[in-house]
Amino acid sequence: MDSPLPTDRPLGDRVTVTLHHLVDVLDEYADDVLTREHAVTFNQYLFLAVLCDLDRPDVTSLARCLRVTKAAVSKRVGSFVRAGWVRTLDDPGNARRVLLELTPAGRALVDTAGRRVEQEFTALFADVEDVDLDRLQTDLTTVLTTVRTSLAARVPTSPLA
Repeated sequence: MDSPLPTDRPLGDRVTVTLHHLVDVLDEYADDVLTREHAVTFNQYLFLAVLCDLDRPDVTSLARCLRVTKAAVSKRVGSFVRAGWVRTLDDPGNARRVLLELTPAGRALVDTAGRRVEQEFTALFADVEDVDLDRLQTDLTTVLTTVRTSLAARVPTSPLA
């Protein structure tokens, strides 16, 4: 592995870069766990997990929350319906609008796979004495809340705020 870049370089020792890199590595690790054990990619899991958190969104709303295009969501929905994880519903108030919800199988996958990834990451740090995962969770939640509050003030329409 290459040594870290000097701090006077754009990708030097900066918290934003480190956090972004950490997320990339966590995503790839989670992708491996989920693919091996549940035959879904981490991106597929995220699609389903976000859908699980929403109350029967339409394609547009889900795309906004996932920060992808409506076409990307529409393209993926069919395979999730065929897999038995998602069902589509007609919107009684708008005949052209399609609503999405997880099936019981989809909810079970989100629950089981989510717990498994969490177990895997927790086990990674079982012997690392310098990291307190509970404290890290508290700190990261504080950082996330602070950034989301600032984002809401800057970009009131952001689904992430």
